[in-house]
Amino acid sequence: MVVQGGQHMVVDVGGSHVTAAAVSTAAPGGATLLSRIERSVDSHASSAAVLDSWASACVDAAEAAAIDPGGCDWGLAMPGPFDYEQGIGHYARVGKFERLAGVDIRSALADRLGVGPARVRFVHDAGAYGIGEWRFGSPARHARFVCVTLGTGVGSAFVDDGALVFDRADVPPGGEVHRLPFDGRDLEDTISTRALLARYASPDADLSVKDLAARARAGDDRARHAFDTAMEALALAVGPWLDAFGATALVVGGSISRSWDVLERGFRSGLRTSAPELAATLDIAPSRLLADAPLYGVAHLLEQSAAGRCITAPALP
Repeated sequence: MVVQGGQHMVVDVGGSHVTAAAVSTAAPGGATLLSRIERSVDSHASSAAVLDSWASACVDAAEAAAIDPGGCDWGLAMPGPFDYEQGIGHYARVGKFERLAGVDIRSALADRLGVGPARVRFVHDAGAYGIGEWRFGSPARHARFVCVTLGTGVGSAFVDDGALVFDRADVPPGGEVHRLPFDGRDLEDTISTRALLARYASPDADLSVKDLAARARAGDDRARHAFDTAMEALALAVGPWLDAFGATALVVGGSISRSWDVLERGFRSGLRTSAPELAATLDIAPSRLLADAPLYGVAHLLEQSAAGRCITAPALP
């Protein structure tokens, strides 16, 4: 069948996976996944292989929800650097999707899905995550809401009364915190999966952040210190921007946020230094939706974009 009102076909593209889903936002204040298909993707494969993997997940997610993949619009949350208006990736020398650099991804996916290119839309991945948490994850829709995602990198979304803010004096350039300077380096060189594991300096090559968190809980002081110093650095770099933006709520998402019990202490300590007044009032919580947040966020952004009420991505620098 053709997609019905309040139903959206959405996709979250990651460096090692793709997740496609049918989302219903018809219920007042809520959202439901009608289907969800997640697949591993080799980001170093040929452009055709990557695009085929994405399209296959899309088709399977549509068919699982009894929706004709060629009879609906598609919204994709894409990592940068990406031209969201033109649908072209700028992935040369960024360590992922190198063979998609300069490719017209909109047309290539439209052909595979059997839709016109105009029916394939792209949104900023961290922005989609933040909007998903703002609308469907947070108990209250705060007027000034910020989401920071922690994983292989650092993502961010600044939400002002439901609209993403990318270019304004009270947010970092592009609304992105990952390149904020800290200790002479980009912030994500201090707080990310690779940075945490490097700080701990374990000889175990298979150690994960989940494993590191387990060691911290078990009393490993070096593991505890790795989390404390990383999260304090995050708060020292981001705190002044949270204050400038007038944030009343912050959600910390991404895969690392699953270890919030060992993250919170360091972040609050850093925030008391960088934004002492805000530290006493800011509502801080881990992600409630986790990997589903960007799926819900894309659905919301598509609704708002169709109504002409939001910007869904930053401009290229």
